[in-house]
Amino acid sequence: MFDGKKVLITGGTGSLGTSLTEKLLRTDVDTIRIFSRDEWKQVQMKSKFTDKRLRFFIGDVRDKERLSRALEGVDIVIHAAALKHVPVAEYNPFEAVKTNVQGTQNLIDACLENNVQTALAVGTDKAVSPLNTYGATKLLMERLFVSANYYKGNHKIKFICVRYGNVLGSRGSLVPTLVGQIQSGKNITITDPEMTRFNITMDEALALILRAIKKGRGGEIFVPKLKAYKVKDMRDAIIELLKSKSKTEIISIRPGEKYHESLIIKDEIRNTYENKEDYVIFEKETQEHELLPEFKKSTLKDQYSSDRVSLLSINELKQILVREELAVI
Repeated sequence: MFDGKKVLITGGTGSLGTSLTEKLLRTDVDTIRIFSRDEWKQVQMKSKFTDKRLRFFIGDVRDKERLSRALEGVDIVIHAAALKHVPVAEYNPFEAVKTNVQGTQNLIDACLENNVQTALAVGTDKAVSPLNTYGATKLLMERLFVSANYYKGNHKIKFICVRYGNVLGSRGSLVPTLVGQIQSGKNITITDPEMTRFNITMDEALALILRAIKKGRGGEIFVPKLKAYKVKDMRDAIIELLKSKSKTEIISIRPGEKYHESLIIKDEIRNTYENKEDYVIFEKETQEHELLPEFKKSTLKDQYSSDRVSLLSINELKQILVREELAVI
């Protein structure tokens, strides 16, 4: 589906954008445009990938004119740009609004102006019943993308969303934070040992994005079927792998942080369908002829949250960490 296509990734120098670029370069994609505002990260990424199909555009999603110019001739857009760190967004709420909300609307308008074929937005579990500014802005991002399918007119573009939790090992997430503390000889700091989080690896996140682009017709939110883990079990798995004797320090919960994360709330279940890999949430109740092939009405009875799914054991977590090369001596 990427053969001969021109792809643009907003926030393309982040963990997800870099991994996605590496994966797409293995296809017969025509061009990949990296759109981001961090000059140094672009320099680093350019030195990592020497493929001539890669292009770099300095720009900010807040700047609609720059976005529109970067989107000229593009077929597929993957929208990963965001201010995503919860405490930062809590302290700078309107900056989060300008990037995550206004930036998304700018992208939608620029996609329509440039006749883009498919636009996919990368969402987050924090958008579900949001407790913090970041989650609220990402909820609005989802709503903007879904509703864009109603006013696109004669444009053939499909606006699609994916929704999942923090990617295991992504910058600023739990695993690299704990590994860094151990390696620097500091105490391990966690908030509540009984907290749970959904577990998704980078490969799983990329596979979800590709499935959504392939199967989506426009207006859907794709949610992967995942297991979860307790924070204390992830801590213990890392300690065992690194043979660490670091002590644990319990710190206060960060502003806007949840004990458990949800990916689908109860009120969304009536419009939720599923197959073996994913749930798909539709904007409204869907007729049978409108359904995606192989998706059936969901069997969920209650909200899909990290404290109500199968939990990974410490040994399972260790296997995942070793496989992903995230906590290896």
